[in-house]
Amino acid sequence: MNSPSNSVLDLPTDAGFVFGQGAALRALNAIVSDIAPTDISVLLIGESGTGKEAYARLIHRLSEGHRASGSGSQTLARQVPETPLRKISCASHDAAHFLVQLREGFRLEAAGQNPVCLFLDGIEELDLSCQRTLASLLPDGEPEVARTSRIRLISSTSAQLEKAIEAGRFRRELFFRINGVSLRLPPLRERKEDIPALVEHFLAKHSKGSKAAPVLNSEAMELLISHSWPGNIRELENIVKKMVAFADTKVALNELRAAPQAVRPVAAEPKISSLKVAARAASRRTERELILQALERTHWNRKRAAQELQISYKSLLYKIKQIDVPGPGSEEL
Repeated sequence: MNSPSNSVLDLPTDAGFVFGQGAALRALNAIVSDIAPTDISVLLIGESGTGKEAYARLIHRLSEGHRASGSGSQTLARQVPETPLRKISCASHDAAHFLVQLREGFRLEAAGQNPVCLFLDGIEELDLSCQRTLASLLPDGEPEVARTSRIRLISSTSAQLEKAIEAGRFRRELFFRINGVSLRLPPLRERKEDIPALVEHFLAKHSKGSKAAPVLNSEAMELLISHSWPGNIRELENIVKKMVAFADTKVALNELRAAPQAVRPVAAEPKISSLKVAARAASRRTERELILQALERTHWNRKRAAQELQISYKSLLYKIKQIDVPGPGSEEL
């Protein structure tokens, strides 16, 4: 089987979470390719199982590649000393242990020649005292401070931090320090056009060795596409693992049919006749959401939104009219 291709990034073969040809993944990967070579802090937002750690590692890896190419090297692994990527789980109930790990990361930054990349996983889990300590260690965004800091910070959350700030559970000053660029990782139910490619990738990944990959018929693929996937890509990979383990699809698919989260077709809706039709519908929904997000980020400046989305201004105006996007009547220029 051929690994799914990606039109934006030359991805490593183990980056299954970030494979995809849908509009959501193409737009997300385009942003990743732009920000990876910088030292801007990144906030990854997404439900459990959407691949936040995979994206943190991808950003780190692409940053490594940029440093190598900048020095004229063609072989990354041999020519560039690997920048440490330290994952720190914020879900630990032991605040003292978290602070020890955090200070160790900053100690490495002070002692080493290369920048240190910290990945703070589940940052919404930090208590307020840990948040205060973390904020005190991070640069405040002033240019002279940022130039002296060699910490690359990547954080992840499955919560809406703005609401946590309003509720007094998250410190506003910390939010602004970690949120240099926020990337929303779409749940699998919003990128169903990518399910066939992801299934192919996981079948190839888990059927190495003596296990042969089972063959999925159109009915099996339709069931996979219709499921709501509350566990996202992690849940999909576990289902594929079972298919390979039993050398058959029946056990795993029967389990999926029995799951209450499965999306059942209703009589009032037309039956999906092909994967292309399903992919097209999902792509339109995703495109509308990405346009709305870009407009909100740019305060409805449509020219800047078009630049973020990497499309022409005229194309964006056409799409806004086509998908009936609500918003301010006047444009900010």
